[in-house]
Amino acid sequence: MTPASRRIRRRHVAAVVLALALLGVAAIWTNTLGVADRVKDVAHKVALFVDPPPDRPIEAARLITPRPILSPTASPEATPQGSIDPAATPPDPTPTPKPKPERVKVDVNLLTNPDQHFITEVDKDWCAVAGTQMVLALHGKADLSEQFQRTLAGRIGEWESRRDSLNGEWGPAAIVAALRAYGVKGYEVRAYESRADALQDAAHAIADTHAPVLLLAWRGAHTWVMTGFRADADPLLFDDTRVSGAYILDPWYPRNSSIWGQSDPPGTYQDASEMRRNYLPWKRPEGHYPDRDGLFIAVVPTKTLNR
Repeated sequence: MTPASRRIRRRHVAAVVLALALLGVAAIWTNTLGVADRVKDVAHKVALFVDPPPDRPIEAARLITPRPILSPTASPEATPQGSIDPAATPPDPTPTPKPKPERVKVDVNLLTNPDQHFITEVDKDWCAVAGTQMVLALHGKADLSEQFQRTLAGRIGEWESRRDSLNGEWGPAAIVAALRAYGVKGYEVRAYESRADALQDAAHAIADTHAPVLLLAWRGAHTWVMTGFRADADPLLFDDTRVSGAYILDPWYPRNSSIWGQSDPPGTYQDASEMRRNYLPWKRPEGHYPDRDGLFIAVVPTKTLNR
């Protein structure tokens, strides 16, 4: 069965289950207390049981360890060991030291008008779709129309894998595959042991490539697009840069979540407290992900913005 036919079959199963269930709750068709949404979730689970996602191989998240920090007094070159040639020219006893870069705070954002680069998720479960769409648009590979988002969402059958999402549909590996399919190469799924490491590496990538990063927020349940940051130093010059917060495009906007609260407008600066509240280690209720559980997950560019 092809990915397209598999997805169509799953949609048909979900549609039948949903229709039958909604007949029983017709009196609350207005989604009072979110009943219709819960029925939709049940229909999705039944569809997954009937037609689970394929067990395709995916690239595991690459664990990123902190960059080694050089001591300010350490010599950049080790002293050679062994005998000394008497005929060799003696080294300059007083080499001219290179000036150290000044450590100053930086405020970086790829976008001056974030509203112009934003689209909300058309469906409440399409945060990864909308996030991918916004990144594609920043690379000049997509528009920000609802039509394109629906088309992109409809192609998930080409990329989904149970190793990426036990719930089916979109996981971080599917985001990478979708970006690659539309001509944006070089993104990879990365994992970090601490939030500080994740934000420092994301800031370094943004400063180096001028391309956005996707953060898997809400313990892996949600997608944020990170377009900038504030830090105590330039991450390209200092390996111990401390990032205090990030500029975010949140596809959930303008919705409100009963768990995570009111979403923020495009380009909102999320400070350290907001990052601690929203950007949490991966932990999904549907099962285990060996290369992600307990780690901070991001989809990071390795190539310069493609425009």
